[in-house]
Amino acid sequence: MNNKYLRSNTVNKAGNVARLYLLLIITALSPATGKAQADIHFSQFYETSILRNPALTGVFSDDYKLGLYYRNQWSSITHPYSTALFSAEGHVPISSVSEDFVSFGILGYSDRAGSIDQKITTVYPALNYNKCINTDHNTFLSVGFTGGYNQYSFDPSKTTFNNQYLNNAFDPSNPSMENLPNAKMSMWDLGAGINYNTSMGEDNRTTYVIGFSGYHFTQPKFSYYQTSGITENMRLNANGAASFTITDMINMQIQANYAIQGTYKEAVGGVLVTWTQLGSISKPRFSLTGGLMYRVGDAIIPIVKVGYQQFAMGLSYDVNLSSLNEASNFQGGYEFTLFYTGNFSDKGMTRKTVCPKF
Repeated sequence: MNNKYLRSNTVNKAGNVARLYLLLIITALSPATGKAQADIHFSQFYETSILRNPALTGVFSDDYKLGLYYRNQWSSITHPYSTALFSAEGHVPISSVSEDFVSFGILGYSDRAGSIDQKITTVYPALNYNKCINTDHNTFLSVGFTGGYNQYSFDPSKTTFNNQYLNNAFDPSNPSMENLPNAKMSMWDLGAGINYNTSMGEDNRTTYVIGFSGYHFTQPKFSYYQTSGITENMRLNANGAASFTITDMINMQIQANYAIQGTYKEAVGGVLVTWTQLGSISKPRFSLTGGLMYRVGDAIIPIVKVGYQQFAMGLSYDVNLSSLNEASNFQGGYEFTLFYTGNFSDKGMTRKTVCPKF
């Protein structure tokens, strides 16, 4: 791009806000400047199975789960980065004589970043085979696959350049002297993972989960200019979790995730504690969850989640602790989730699907 950086209309603002604003815009167009962008991340990462490990697809106690997800970040210092996501997952038994089951799902999201409206639109279907190793302890080995379609785009009319600034004043009539690339690029993606889970202890009240996965195996070309040699970095992911039934009404979960993609690394983990009002025919079940996550070197994330019958609503907020906190004033982003879980009709089935208790 003729060695010129893209600039925002507010680059003449003083202090760290302006510098951060410029940094975020450059990052948003990083494919065009020769550096592949890291995948989006979520604070309630345990709710995005297909993006975390396709072998986690459909690994839950109910038969199906439908979800909506919304994330908003950096709204206090710049144009907010916002992400809307939907997901659907389910599982069915292989046969009436096997404890194995097949999971399936689909996840899609739309992400918008920065003042030039870089958009990412993605759809990921997933398929997961769950092999039962031990029925007494609900021990399963799962192997999952996902193949997705990604489209990146930005709005060229909202870009500004050094040549359009004179004495720190922006003049849109000044020519940019830039040859802008195609404002859209698309690619196919491929990911796979393996996951192991088992229960132990009295009445299997403790469950452990561990898994590994990879994404962008095809390493597609990743450049608005279609520059050769610039590809999507492969992302490797490790997931782990443990669930402890303390009493019939209290459960504690430990969740952790580690991802590496090129030079980007992310480690996040924490604890969730859930109190559940036991359900009955005449009395609906109610649950309340509170927890705290920590994204290493970046943010502390308090989380609250409320469940009523088959619905669950979660809310989290990133308290920014990184080097950007001078400009952000410790404000990061909030996330909102809404999920509905249920069971398929047993009509015509000889048994209920055996599934990991998590």
